[in-house]
Amino acid sequence: MSRHLPAWLKPAPDSVVADNIKLGKWPWLDAIHLLWTVWVFITPMFAGGYTLRWMWITLLSYPVFVLLYALTLLSSRRNVAIYAIGMVVLGISLLSVYPSAFSYFVFGCVALRINRSISTVRYLCELAALNTVFVVQAVWVGYPWQAIAWVPVLSTIIGLIVSGERAGQEKDAALRLSHEEVRRLAASAERERIGRDLHDLLGHTLSLITLKLELSRKLFDRDAERSRNELAEAEQIARDALAQVRSAVTGFRAADLAAELASAHLLLESSRVHLRYGVPPPMPAWIESGLAMILREAVTNIARHAQASEAMIGIQCDAGAVLLEVVDDGRGGVSVNGNGLAGMRERVDALGGTLDIDSPRERGTRLKVRIPINATTAAPTEWLAAAVQDGITPREARA
Repeated sequence: MSRHLPAWLKPAPDSVVADNIKLGKWPWLDAIHLLWTVWVFITPMFAGGYTLRWMWITLLSYPVFVLLYALTLLSSRRNVAIYAIGMVVLGISLLSVYPSAFSYFVFGCVALRINRSISTVRYLCELAALNTVFVVQAVWVGYPWQAIAWVPVLSTIIGLIVSGERAGQEKDAALRLSHEEVRRLAASAERERIGRDLHDLLGHTLSLITLKLELSRKLFDRDAERSRNELAEAEQIARDALAQVRSAVTGFRAADLAAELASAHLLLESSRVHLRYGVPPPMPAWIESGLAMILREAVTNIARHAQASEAMIGIQCDAGAVLLEVVDDGRGGVSVNGNGLAGMRERVDALGGTLDIDSPRERGTRLKVRIPINATTAAPTEWLAAAVQDGITPREARA
């Protein structure tokens, strides 16, 4: 919001506008509901026609109504009810001289549920109380019963619809928070595990190297040969420790298929794509790491480009090979090397496997990967395995 706006027109941190900004939406998205105020200008066609009095009341009341509605979107949760009741009071107070006041009243009833964490039962009780006041006022003014009956029904139906939408948004927000908390706890647990593993791995080794170097320093003048032996042993211990650290770090960086499947489920479900998958079977670590990266690219393509509603991931070991199949019911028409498939094909080639794609237009996409694991198939060389585990393509690794 502009820094030049008055303080009372700036969105509160827990306002509807602030929530839209946090979600990357247009801040005033909910203002689209103001289109329903067209009834303010249509009502006179059915109730006495357009008069000079109607025009003046509209010019004076409509800006007040719009301001109250804007404040329901800008204000904190604890203040929303104040501005909603303000719209209700505006509508009821004008009933005797302004037929369009019906619209102000209905908007006020609906706005009572905007950005308020209340139960549906409490909201219905509030609606019942307000509609009772409205009916009494309308009868006292002399409105016909046909004109009175539809307002409580309309305000209740629209209010329940908005209440359901808000309840769904609150559950989505709670789900996002739970996902973020799970990721944070998982990251914290992983950091603790890495710290423990490195401590167990290096603590004793570094202590031993320190003792060897101290002994070599003390023996340097008295027994040069033994001092050199101690240095050589310290050097060998250091080399062994370096190899162990490299192996451990490779294990830390290696992708895990089970974790990748869980991540794929979260990504696709958030994109409203239903995913079906099973538990991956045991396989060599270097194949699992490579397949995890291939699976990540395939799932990303589905989320970004496929426009699918359902997807399936199948992984199985059969006849000395690991088979990965990713299927979606999207728009299809995927080119052979389009949408990141060139990099995916390079990863498959690096693993000594094959990649087949069947993607007829408007009939979905079927991706099949086959990686042999028989005795005649050698594991990748050290640099190629590191490239696969680091998540880069063989071409990038060679560069």
